[in-house]
Amino acid sequence: MSTRIGIISDTHSSTRPLLAALEIFRAEDTDTIICAGDVAGYGEDELAETVSLLQQHHCHIVSGNHDMFEQTDNRPAEELRDFFNALPKYLELTIEGKRLYIVHASPPDQQHGGIKLLDQSGQLIDAQLESWQKQLNTDSDVLIVGHTHQVFAQYIGHTLVINPGSTLYNHSCMILSLPEMRVSCYALENKKIIKSWNWGLLFNQSS
Repeated sequence: MSTRIGIISDTHSSTRPLLAALEIFRAEDTDTIICAGDVAGYGEDELAETVSLLQQHHCHIVSGNHDMFEQTDNRPAEELRDFFNALPKYLELTIEGKRLYIVHASPPDQQHGGIKLLDQSGQLIDAQLESWQKQLNTDSDVLIVGHTHQVFAQYIGHTLVINPGSTLYNHSCMILSLPEMRVSCYALENKKIIKSWNWGLLFNQSS
């Protein structure tokens, strides 16, 4: 029997697309949920509500570059500060015999830069894939990342690298089925998935 894992990232203080993803995960009977960081930042200034939803659904969450307490937009109250300060920079899980590594940008604990594989139209850049095949250093079966606002599930060497995109900006979430290593991508709020959002800024800068 499969274990189904809902995957989201870069919720950016916005509840509506997050709620849409959570409803998909409920309808698809997922067993657990992973969030690859950037709970805070930008968005609709619904930080407390976003955190509450993630906590209610017992999400596994890593810290993103916008999740440092000093950088959150509206100086959250003490309980939110404690939440963000407690987030790990990375997580390692073993599910159905598969080793998962979750980090916001790239291993081992980077929160900037990130794995960028797609061009502005969302097509795979062969040179980028070749570059990451040389520099990615992980023995995990699955690597889950966020940050770049790109949507992909791509093998880099023996590792399946998954970026679900931003719930807010890419309008996307994913479900990973293990041990089959099968990934399904879902559009949120009846919007078209943008496979590569704000490509020019993110591709040419390291932040």
